[in-house]
Amino acid sequence: MPASSIVIGLALLLLTAGLRSASINRLVRTRLMGSCVLFGAYTIGAALAEYGPLPPNVAQQIRSFNPLLLAYALSMLIVIATINPWREDRLPDRFPNIVQDTLVIGLFAIVATLFMQEKVLATTAVGAVVIGFALQDTLGNLFSGLAIQIEKPFRVGHWVTIGGTDGLVSEVTWRATKIRTKAGNFVIVPNSVVAKETITNYSEPTSYTRLEVEVGASYDTPPNEVKTAIAQALRGEPLLADREPEVLIADFAASAVTYRVRVWTTDFAADMRVRDRVRAHIYYAFRRHGITIPYPIQVQINQEPAPAIPGDAEARALLLDDVEILASLTTDQRAQLVAASREQLYGAGQVIVREGEPGASMFVVMRGEASVTIANAEGELARHGDGGYFGEMSLLTGDARSATVTAVTDCEVIEIASDAFRRLVVSDTAILDRVTAAVAQRRTELDQHRATRVSGGAAAETPHTLVARVRRFLRL
Repeated sequence: MPASSIVIGLALLLLTAGLRSASINRLVRTRLMGSCVLFGAYTIGAALAEYGPLPPNVAQQIRSFNPLLLAYALSMLIVIATINPWREDRLPDRFPNIVQDTLVIGLFAIVATLFMQEKVLATTAVGAVVIGFALQDTLGNLFSGLAIQIEKPFRVGHWVTIGGTDGLVSEVTWRATKIRTKAGNFVIVPNSVVAKETITNYSEPTSYTRLEVEVGASYDTPPNEVKTAIAQALRGEPLLADREPEVLIADFAASAVTYRVRVWTTDFAADMRVRDRVRAHIYYAFRRHGITIPYPIQVQINQEPAPAIPGDAEARALLLDDVEILASLTTDQRAQLVAASREQLYGAGQVIVREGEPGASMFVVMRGEASVTIANAEGELARHGDGGYFGEMSLLTGDARSATVTAVTDCEVIEIASDAFRRLVVSDTAILDRVTAAVAQRRTELDQHRATRVSGGAAAETPHTLVARVRRFLRL
């Protein structure tokens, strides 16, 4: 082996070390370190074979093996240096580890066959047969993994279904694809199995995943009313994507009209929680709108309405005693107002009123807690418990809601509409002055409290101006 082999080895070693120091890509640095080791081994072998005190047969073996070592190191250097980005710490999309390793082996095989034919051909035929029989499963997984990486039916971080198993792709190796299920377990699927199975990718071509929930509603309620109630109930749900839900009539079943609700989410892992939230919203919305979810026809139930619980109306009327702005009403007047009002049920986390939306009613909390927030203030502005009330300005003037009120726990509320209040005022016009005076005082206190939380609050309205607005709104 000529002394020039030592010079070539040292030159390639220095070149590779310089390229490694110039890159910030961790993969490039790791692979080039391997090339440095191989070039170093080649140089040391050449030096020992040329000048070392080795037996002639050992030196000859080193001279025969060293060209293969040099060819492999050069193949690795060429592939790593030409494919990977140098100034970014990432893998190229089309050339993951498994593809790069294949290119290195392929290039090495070509070089060895063309330039070292006498050293390679002697063992190629026997070696190929032995390897083919011994590693047929491994090679099948290898080529399947290579095809997966080239075709890219999925990538690491994608949610997929492979062979009926849902999971997040965590790693694709030479042998297998590793996915993590929603339960947190790892499922290792051989690449040869992946290549044969139907693959569903939930992360491409977009991250939107459509989920469907079916619900039955009574034939007594018109479909458009049901669709509107469901659409309103799902507004603002944070687990849903920014696409409008679809509500379709799926079937005229034996005991109900079946509606199919389609919603979209960008978090496939949360599909069960999304369905849970959709069903909960629909249940509470149906309760508020008087829409019945029929029992199965096999169940015999008493169709007669349940008798009213004695004292319920009186209890609700007594609840209004704690409402400051209605304290001037007589017991009979409060009973009339309660009789003309509706009870509503909101689930925890549901929005009762939303800031900026139109309104013409006020609410009194019968049971539960509700949180008051406004868009340009941090944190909670107020919290209402049993007997708390809100929305009185919308009741009297029709103003848009000035805050968002959200149920903290399941909340039963009494909704007093402006029409019911107007009928009461018509029968006793003196009520108007007393109520508006109380509302004006409460609003002044709330504005002062809000001014400490939000800069630039509106100026307080005088009672005289407020009365005039109330009269116009109630058409008095």
